[in-house]
Amino acid sequence: MVDGMRLPSLASIRAFEAAARLGNFASAGRELDMSAASVSYHVRQLERQLDLILFVRYPQRVELTEAGTLVSAEATKAFTSLRACFVRAASLDEARLTVTTLPSLGTSWLTPRLGRFRADNPAIAVSLELSAEPEELGTGRFDAAIRNGHGLWSGLRTTYLFPSIFLPLCRPELKAAAAAFIDPAAECPVPLLGRPDWWAIWYRALGVAEAPDPARFGTTFSAEHLDVAAALAGHGIVIASPILFRDEIEAGRLVPAHDAVASDGRSFWLACPLVRQQSAKLSRLREWLSAEAAEARRTSAREIEMAGRALEPAP
Repeated sequence: MVDGMRLPSLASIRAFEAAARLGNFASAGRELDMSAASVSYHVRQLERQLDLILFVRYPQRVELTEAGTLVSAEATKAFTSLRACFVRAASLDEARLTVTTLPSLGTSWLTPRLGRFRADNPAIAVSLELSAEPEELGTGRFDAAIRNGHGLWSGLRTTYLFPSIFLPLCRPELKAAAAAFIDPAAECPVPLLGRPDWWAIWYRALGVAEAPDPARFGTTFSAEHLDVAAALAGHGIVIASPILFRDEIEAGRLVPAHDAVASDGRSFWLACPLVRQQSAKLSRLREWLSAEAAEARRTSAREIEMAGRALEPAP
């Protein structure tokens, strides 16, 4: 006899509901991806748990008993309601896209472009969060991330966007005064801005082993886009990505203080959980970002090529 506080096995209920709805064990087995014998076994288990006969069994067919008809009607309603609930939940999830990325890329490159994605996908509400540290994917908080690295992250599908490259940029009127920065040991009236490790990589690409003296640096900021904001204000020469800040270069607000381009060997990647590969909204994001990144690579092709040559080992 069934316990009023405890449901029978869900697997047995599911097998019974399918067999009752489809009229035989073989069809139920095909729907549930199991054998007809397995369906029969689960139905027998349910009958034992309920202490009821749900099917009258004939050599070539089965027929619901009166009790079976009652249980079948309620089970089918319950499973139909569950299926509808799952569909609604999936639709709700597909209508919301949450992305996490680095502050500079999100502020300077992604945000100005997101309007195009929304125009192409008006049914998807986008939420963007900026974080200097990589956020965990797969917990349900974020659908996707744009990360900087080598694209090898366990449990994630990654899509290449563009390389991490950098060169010195400054206001046009500072270029002449900043010329002395090429020699890291020489005095220069214009301070350096940005990451010291990127400056060291850039000087090595130029063939200068000596890193710049810490005294040559101006104000220290927490993110690349803030360094660039300081350079735009005329506060120094910034080491920054010509891809992320292409608009400032094309508008003439910043100019290369030197043509040499360097790279730390890393790239930007779109990362999504492997378990979400079939998500329509993530497929749309992947396609759109790939096209935007391809255009970014095209407009920065010369700098990317130069950075690639700088990474090649000397013969």
